[in-house]
Amino acid sequence: MPQRSRPILVTALGAVAAFSLAGCGFSNSGGTESGDGVVLDLLVPSYSDATTANWERIIEGFEVANDGVTVNLEVQSWDNLESVIATKIQGGQAPDIYNGGPFAGFAADELLYPVEEVVSAGTLDDFQQSFLDNAAVDGTAYGLPWIASARALFVNDDLLEQAGAETPTTWDELLDAAQKVAALGDGIAGYGMPLGSEEAQAEAAVWLWGGGGSLGDADELTIDDPANLAGAEFIQTMIDAGATQADPGATNRTPLLDIFIQGRIGMQIGLPPIVGQIAETNPDLDYSIAPIPTEDGSPLTLGVADHLMAFQNDDDKQDEITAFLDYVYAAENYVPWVEAEGFLPTTVSGSEELSDDEALQPFLEVLPDAQFYPTTNAQWSAADSAFKSLFGQIATGSDPEQVLTEIQTAAENG
Repeated sequence: MPQRSRPILVTALGAVAAFSLAGCGFSNSGGTESGDGVVLDLLVPSYSDATTANWERIIEGFEVANDGVTVNLEVQSWDNLESVIATKIQGGQAPDIYNGGPFAGFAADELLYPVEEVVSAGTLDDFQQSFLDNAAVDGTAYGLPWIASARALFVNDDLLEQAGAETPTTWDELLDAAQKVAALGDGIAGYGMPLGSEEAQAEAAVWLWGGGGSLGDADELTIDDPANLAGAEFIQTMIDAGATQADPGATNRTPLLDIFIQGRIGMQIGLPPIVGQIAETNPDLDYSIAPIPTEDGSPLTLGVADHLMAFQNDDDKQDEITAFLDYVYAAENYVPWVEAEGFLPTTVSGSEELSDDEALQPFLEVLPDAQFYPTTNAQWSAADSAFKSLFGQIATGSDPEQVLTEIQTAAENG
């Protein structure tokens, strides 16, 4: 969502509400008790107009099952969330539980419980391991993965059939299929390659990773690593071969996906909400969803997640926090929340619960293989901006190695 890592997910899923809910602030002054009971302060963002009601349903059930514990809900817009949490922390009124994106700074300031101290072993073991690993700082997880997004390849089956092409699993197969589709003419593109400023870092990531490359980790960014050259050069190969739409360096993801939905692009990487958009605007589109092709066909997806985190306030509410988080992540409570907001679950039990949903199945299958931006690295914000402004140069013939070096330098000097 300075550049915020969290809104990447929210913007991509089109789920942010543009309002702040007045009158939902914490009613106590950071105190532990209300009467004879314990009050847990919960600060969350608004993903949609239904977010408040979705949380209220969970809270109502929890309070019935946990006599003497009250959950005080505050809902803020994403636009206000980071300033609100900063103000609360500065005033010594940090919430007990917070739903946000970035957490590494809070962990560095020793404000958060390690997650193993605020959930049961059963709940901890239920998370997709890749998402839990991504929530760790120096080997200790401080964020509980809350909701997820993943990417997969949307395929226009009708265009591929007309072109005599098969759904690809490797880069060579993708290039072949995209060229065949592009040869149909009439302005049809084989593959939609959005390298414009909206989300160039996402398109770059799946190709760099797909060739065995890496963006780095919490300690070091590795954008200019030679292992990333295979992916960057393959992007250029696709463009030079006429397998993509015109001018990919200036093309943004959202308008390009609209063209895919209209039936004018053979293949493009997309998100779960695209399923709903197709159903609404072009329900007759003959399409399928497949894993993202990689150099050798091994599975890969770009994962993005928000987190729940628990603050170590002066008062000790650890047992009540644990009870609440265990209740929240129980599949019967968690899955309806995730479904209502249009996201993917971060738990194994949640994925199993939704396994019969054909539209989500391709995304759920690749969740265990998710890779993530190195958002716990202090230089990632600058790198993210550099990808958006510089990576599209590959589409106009710039040397891929030089472009990657420029992005690395911009990140280090950011």
